[in-house]
Amino acid sequence: MKAEYRFEIFADYFQFNVQDELAEGDLSDAWTDEAVEDLLALTGGTIGVGTVRNMTVPVTVQLLDEAPDELFTSWDRVNECSIEIFSGRLIIVNCIGDYEAAVRISVAPGWYRARICYGDLDTLSWNGLEGDDHYQIALWPTKQSAPPIRLKP
Repeated sequence: MKAEYRFEIFADYFQFNVQDELAEGDLSDAWTDEAVEDLLALTGGTIGVGTVRNMTVPVTVQLLDEAPDELFTSWDRVNECSIEIFSGRLIIVNCIGDYEAAVRISVAPGWYRARICYGDLDTLSWNGLEGDDHYQIALWPTKQSAPPIRLKP
């Protein structure tokens, strides 16, 4: 592993974004019924990660040299998609675009594959405000974009 970062991100509207710092993609039309079900919406340079809470959630970002070799047994859901980072800066930001508070990570420009893992989705309190849900995004370089896939329902 090259690097691992841990954050607490406010998942306003049950989502947060992983995106190129200069991406101008708008996810509002990307949150279709299918995307909401998959907890994943995509547009140019931006990944919308759906969450089960409309609160601050723990997020881990891993930068890797190659695809992780994992069995997914500890995850409830796993999605994979591609993202192009053209600015050399990846940001993790709430969906309302609070860019001043956004987390920034320097990466080499190019295409990346992103594996988004969703854990403990069934631990929500009765009011949906508390829970042990957590999210991990593993990124590794790739030569080109590839279609999104669900690796674990």
